[in-house]
Amino acid sequence: MPLHVPPVPAPALRSVLAALSSPTAVLEARTPALRSAEGPLIPEHPLPVHVFEPAAGRGLPQARLTGWRFHVRAGDRVAAAGETVRTPDGWAFSHFSEGPYLASTERALRQAEALSTAYQPHLLSVPGLYMLALWLHSDISAEAGSAQPATADLLVPLAPAPPGIAAHRLHRLTDLVPVLTPRLAPEPLLRSAV
Repeated sequence: MPLHVPPVPAPALRSVLAALSSPTAVLEARTPALRSAEGPLIPEHPLPVHVFEPAAGRGLPQARLTGWRFHVRAGDRVAAAGETVRTPDGWAFSHFSEGPYLASTERALRQAEALSTAYQPHLLSVPGLYMLALWLHSDISAEAGSAQPATADLLVPLAPAPPGIAAHRLHRLTDLVPVLTPRLAPEPLLRSAV
């Protein structure tokens, strides 16, 4: 079933296009694959990026929109990702990146497209666990900025995933949250003997 990507803010796309057309930005990027790419560099697969914020108590986590990620295609391969961030003035280009999450995201998107239910794809970052997941939101008409986790949502952890969490396995959000939340809880303070 096709995925329903929320509308990309025009300034976010323009900022990535401007960075890709800037020889300085591309040549100074810390992404060897992007610097050595030949031919046109095309941004595709825009995905809103959210940060996972555990809920107080036993509720579903919250998601805070922090940016948009575009895969940058060079010929027949994805060479890098172009990241944008939200600013007080709208959206601005942040940086280019590469690494294992590029191929892992492509694989997770193919998995999601093979599902019989339509979803809205987002990236969900769990910084406390160094984890990134494809979040398949069940509300396909949600705006990217206001999308929040729901009980019918799925998560596909991207590789590399934290120990004990299988990458590229579809997880119901409600099944994975109880595994993630305790790992993010602050350690209790130890009392020292006086």
